[in-house]
Amino acid sequence: MLERLKDIRIYIGLLIVVVAGVVFLLLIDRVIMPAYTNYNQGLTVPDVTRISLEDAQSVLELQGFRYEVIDYRANEAYPVDYVIDQAPAASMIVKPNRKIYLTVNSSVTPMVRVPDVTNLSLRNATIQLQNHGLQPGNITYVSSRFKNSVMSQSLESGRQVIKGATVDLEVSDGLGMRQVEIPDIVGLRLSEAQRKLREVGLRVGSIQFRGSTEIEPNYVLGFSPDEAPTLFEGETIDLIISELPSAREESEAGAVIIDSTETARPPQPESDPYPDPDSESGPQSGSDNRSEAYQETVLNTGFGIVPHAGSQPYNRS
Repeated sequence: MLERLKDIRIYIGLLIVVVAGVVFLLLIDRVIMPAYTNYNQGLTVPDVTRISLEDAQSVLELQGFRYEVIDYRANEAYPVDYVIDQAPAASMIVKPNRKIYLTVNSSVTPMVRVPDVTNLSLRNATIQLQNHGLQPGNITYVSSRFKNSVMSQSLESGRQVIKGATVDLEVSDGLGMRQVEIPDIVGLRLSEAQRKLREVGLRVGSIQFRGSTEIEPNYVLGFSPDEAPTLFEGETIDLIISELPSAREESEAGAVIIDSTETARPPQPESDPYPDPDSESGPQSGSDNRSEAYQETVLNTGFGIVPHAGSQPYNRS
């Protein structure tokens, strides 16, 4: 009988503890925390952009907000010391006494130094750029073994640029984790060699043309690097392509015209070179005083062609 009474008292005690705990939690949730966090109490953030910093300070303090200037930028559209941006934005509902962060227009363009973010992860590179007052621009993915690693940046590290400038990044896509075998592309046409390299995951780098008398134009003569039979996926191969040996010479030297009129003159007739224009047997004009064969000879020798042995000079007889 006494043991049963002891068990009942224990259960009652545990029940009281549980009820007290529930009441305490409800008290915290419904009374203490709302009073501490100003629950159900909110203020609308005013728009303090496009006004002076002094006026913005008065408006924010009057409506129960705090403020802090976190950045200065140069913007020709605003007067000096005017607010050009704010966070949180206007019309948002926030707690009373919330701090509003302001960006103010500066009369002097702030300059910052570009950090070196290569070989960093994309996330860390973004943080580094923002810490230096810069913004990441276009993100281009390239094939490499190290995924999300920054391979290059558009602005050189150490360079002084305007604060707020954007930096474009090339980031690895992680597709170069495995090695691939270089296909046999020597002797193939350029288009076919490019297709085979793309199929195995390799990229074409520079293309160098070399004159060849034995291979038709646009065929692969060689490539580099050619030391190993395999490369990592995404690496580049430079190609050496055939072309006509005279193609480059003609483009550089141009056409050559030989004029041998001074060195090779046709034979002159023994008769009077100045016939009487009134003569019945002579030619009718000074420009036609030679036969057709003689004119053809002069025309040919004018382009450097020596008249053949069978050609005869003009003779009036």
